[in-house]
Amino acid sequence: MKVARYYGKEDVRIEDIAEPELRAGTVKITPAFNGICGSDLHLFHDGPMPPAPTTDTPHPLSGETLPVVLGHEFSGVVEAIGEGVEGLKVGDSVVVEPLMVDGTCPACKAGKYNLCEQMGFIGISGMGGGLSEHIVVEQRWVHPVGDLPLDQAALIEPLAVALHAVKHAGASDGQIAVVGGAGPIGLLVAAVLKAKGVKTIVSEVSTARREKAASSGVADVVVDPSTEDLKAVVAEHSGGAGADLAFDAAGVGVVVHQLLGVLAAGGRLEIVAIHTKPLEIDIAAELTFGDHVLGSSIGYAGDHPEAIELARSGKVNLAPFITSKIVVDDIVEKGFNRLITNKDNEVKILVSMS
Repeated sequence: MKVARYYGKEDVRIEDIAEPELRAGTVKITPAFNGICGSDLHLFHDGPMPPAPTTDTPHPLSGETLPVVLGHEFSGVVEAIGEGVEGLKVGDSVVVEPLMVDGTCPACKAGKYNLCEQMGFIGISGMGGGLSEHIVVEQRWVHPVGDLPLDQAALIEPLAVALHAVKHAGASDGQIAVVGGAGPIGLLVAAVLKAKGVKTIVSEVSTARREKAASSGVADVVVDPSTEDLKAVVAEHSGGAGADLAFDAAGVGVVVHQLLGVLAAGGRLEIVAIHTKPLEIDIAAELTFGDHVLGSSIGYAGDHPEAIELARSGKVNLAPFITSKIVVDDIVEKGFNRLITNKDNEVKILVSMS
C-alpha cells in the first residue's frame, strides 16, 4: 500500500509497504483526510525528537525505529472490523484518537492518559499513520463522527486539544477570555470558548490571522498588540476588571507577559502552546500580587466525543479553518514548505492519498 514515511530531517518518502493485518479488537480504516500539524513541521524541518523514535532508538511502546508512517490528525471510513469489536460497522465515518499509552503508569491509572510516562502517537511514534491507504487501530481509539463531513472531521484531533485546554482552565458562560496567538490551536481555542458562551478577544500580530479570527466568527474582538494597547482593549470590554481567563497559543515569551498583564484579580493563564525556550516570570508582580493562577494543558483525555458533538451540532464550525487540500505526492512542496513560507495565510492543510 502507498504511504508517506518519515526518515528524518527533511526526508519524507512516498513508498509502498505491506498492508496491515486486521486483528481481534481492532478496526481497519481507509484514511480520507489528514491534517498537517505543528508537530509534523518540527519533525520535518528540525529532525527526530520525542515522541518520535530515531534510527537507533525505538519508541518504547511501538518498538519501532525510523522510518515511520506519518499522520496523526486524520479521518477515514471503516473498511473491516476485527473479532469482538462492537458499536462500529463497515462504512462508518470515523476519526482516530492517535495515542499510545502503557495503561500502567500512575497517570494512566488516574485516567490522565494524556500524561502517560511512555506517551506515543500513532503517526509519529509508529503503528502506522493517517498518511497511508490503510491503517489498523485498536477500537478504543476509534470514534464515529456520524454525518460530519470527513474533511472537517480531520480537525477533530486539534479541536480536542483546544477543548481540553478550555475545560482544564474552567471556562464558563459569561466570562471574558483573551487568546494570544491565532494559529490553528488559538483559533480552535477561541471557537470552543465562543461555543461555551465566553466573550473572546483574540490578540495576534499577523493581519491575515486576525482577519481569519474575525471572518470565522470565533472572536468578538480582534487586537493587534503591536499597534494597540491590549490591556486597554481588555479593560474596555470588561468594565475595567480585566480578563477572567487568558490562553497562550503562541509559545512566545512576550505573549505570556502580555496575557498575565491583562488578567483580572484571581484570573488564570492557561499555557496551551509548547515553549521551546525557558521563560523568566516575575512571580510576585505577575502572579502573587494579582492572585493569578498559571496553568497548562497538553493533549486530550476522553475529549473526542465532546469535540465531535461540538462540530456536529454546529456550535463549532470547522470549515473556515481548512485552507488547502493537497495529495500526498505533493506533501513536501505544497504541505511542509508552504506552511513555512505562507504560514500566515494557511490554517490547516489537508492531505489525501489520491
